[in-house]
Amino acid sequence: MKWIIRLFGLLLLVIVVAVGSLFLLPADRIAKVAADQLRNLTGRDVAITGDVGLTFWPVLGVSAGGLEVGNASWAKDGAMLSAANAAIGVDAMALIRGEIKITNIEAQSPTIRLEQRRDGRASWQFTDGGGAAQIETAPTAPASAPRPLTIQRLNITDATLIYDAEGSDLVRYEGVDLSLDWPERAGPAVINAALRPAGERVTVNATIDRFDQFLNGDVRPLQARVDTKGGGASLTGRAGLAGAVAGDIWVKTSDTGRFLASLGEGAVDLPQGLGRIMDVRAQLTLTPDRRLAIREMTADLGGNTLRGAADITLNGTPDINAQLSAGALNLAGFAGSDTGEGGTSAAPAPSGWSKAAIDASGLAAFNGEIALKADSIDLGALTLGPTRVLLRNDKSRMVAELREINAYDGVISGEFVVNNRGGLSVGGKLAAQGVSMQPLLQQTAGLSRFRGTGDAELSFLGSGQTLDAIMRSLGGNGAVNVGRGSIEGIDLDALMGNFDVKGGTTVFDSLGATFAIENGVLRNTDLLMLLPNFTATGTGQVGLGAQTVDYTVTPKALRVNGDRGLAVPVRIFGPWSAPQIKPDLQAALDLNFASEKAKAQQKLEEKLGIQRQDGQSVEDAVKDKVEDKLKRELFKIFD
Repeated sequence: MKWIIRLFGLLLLVIVVAVGSLFLLPADRIAKVAADQLRNLTGRDVAITGDVGLTFWPVLGVSAGGLEVGNASWAKDGAMLSAANAAIGVDAMALIRGEIKITNIEAQSPTIRLEQRRDGRASWQFTDGGGAAQIETAPTAPASAPRPLTIQRLNITDATLIYDAEGSDLVRYEGVDLSLDWPERAGPAVINAALRPAGERVTVNATIDRFDQFLNGDVRPLQARVDTKGGGASLTGRAGLAGAVAGDIWVKTSDTGRFLASLGEGAVDLPQGLGRIMDVRAQLTLTPDRRLAIREMTADLGGNTLRGAADITLNGTPDINAQLSAGALNLAGFAGSDTGEGGTSAAPAPSGWSKAAIDASGLAAFNGEIALKADSIDLGALTLGPTRVLLRNDKSRMVAELREINAYDGVISGEFVVNNRGGLSVGGKLAAQGVSMQPLLQQTAGLSRFRGTGDAELSFLGSGQTLDAIMRSLGGNGAVNVGRGSIEGIDLDALMGNFDVKGGTTVFDSLGATFAIENGVLRNTDLLMLLPNFTATGTGQVGLGAQTVDYTVTPKALRVNGDRGLAVPVRIFGPWSAPQIKPDLQAALDLNFASEKAKAQQKLEEKLGIQRQDGQSVEDAVKDKVEDKLKRELFKIFD
């Protein structure tokens, strides 16, 4: 029994001596031990400077006026961590057992510099004191085993975070708060951060399994979430320090513009139905060389739903290769038409085209190709049926290759170009076959009187920062050929019968015309329309920019006027919103009765004895003769 008591007493004495030894250590010695352990942990130079304070039990700790952790040898600027006030705590009982358990590291207003190179090197990838990529403390002698190490808590407040990724702009965040809870070395770590990339608070929360292996560069399971006042994003999957990420992502916003602005992406005003609010779910894989693969994507963009997959290269301007499908797709907001929430109308209006500035800066956001398949597409000025389109964007120039467009009961092919490289311009070459003209003209030009099915071709180019400027600058050419159709608002049969053109409808057998466009004015001189008992020709112009028309149609009745035909020109003029239709009777007389009028004038001259001077009309000659006769009669009074 005595030997048990003696053994217990000896053990108690050892503990007292060991604990007492801690109290006898000077402050700078404790600081040196802490610095050495951090150096062994990170493989970086560590300096603890300034006034040093101590705590002993149950936490052996040191507080210092300054803490600096060096950066990687290849890094460009300054220490990775520098703080004016710092504190480090070590579990005293664990230290007695031969373990290094750092209970806490605290730093106030530090500067943290993180750098990453294209070859995969990152300044936050630590090695031990011997250069091995591990977090365990390096042995002090070849025969000694490394002592296990755990950092239970890290707390940083009001930090300046600087991130420099090779090939990208420097990122600098002020006022960053960061905490790490890692109670067990072989367990998970919980990371919470708050930062303000653009002045508004953004929170980041993450849980990483086996954080020790994560720090060694292994890919480990994690759950992460980012929240702002405009929305949030979450990731459930796996990730590694080298930049490898894989898992399920969910992005949901109530105000995407505010969400992106909070993340420092600047002001973005997305159209309704094109991401102003959104709910996006997908599976993603990101490789260390910044190649992103998105699969099984479903994106509700606030009215439009897209499904598909994409491969994106994120070095510099993103390069996208995507395949997307949609049901009914409304792109009227992108085209500049009314979306119901403050959009500007792309359809003709009595007040003219919209003069609101068009923001096409989004064309610079990416390069690449996007294949789109949709059941229907509303472009504001055009409504398309089942559609297959390939969008190619290269340095702010987007080309929409129309591979299969079913529209207005016909088929449309060609390409449409939006170019914002040196100012905004739009252009294209389009061909239509078997298209119903009335709905097409109604949507594109506000003309609803013309009905028929035909073929058309058009090439055009316009420029300007507003829809009004583009329409007034349009240039190009085209042709139209229409089979049987009708023109509402005028009845040529009635016109030929009694010159009454109030209402009615003209039915024609065919119509053909070519036209040229210059400075927003469409001009035509060769319109030819065939009717059962008539032919009609046309000439005039349509102000595409000014939304006006001044056009004369000249129908000719084939079986009247001694089978010579009777032509009655009809002038259509005024604004698109309220055009006037009037017959030109003087022109009709000139066209149809020119020879009869000449014979009548000759008989009148012979009967009255009138001799006309060069350029003088019969009416003026008669008037002069009457005045002369009156003068002679008045002079007789004075004879």
